[in-house]
Amino acid sequence: MLNLEYLTNTEGNTIAVVIPIDIWRQLLPTEDASLDELAEAVEDYCMNKAMNESMNTPLLNRSKALAYLEE
Repeated sequence: MLNLEYLTNTEGNTIAVVIPIDIWRQLLPTEDASLDELAEAVEDYCMNKAMNESMNTPLLNRSKALAYLEE
């Protein structure tokens, strides 16, 4: 599980996320990355996490998958 912290303003609205530095360095190994590179790195990281988690999830047969999608 990720250890993220959320920063809020005086009204209680979330305004920022604090990401542990080891995860940040996995996402952006270089200091001069662009916003597009950051967006792509976050997307890749999330996709990889989802794919890794799916390895531990049982596969559904066709009828069960369709029933799940109809929920």
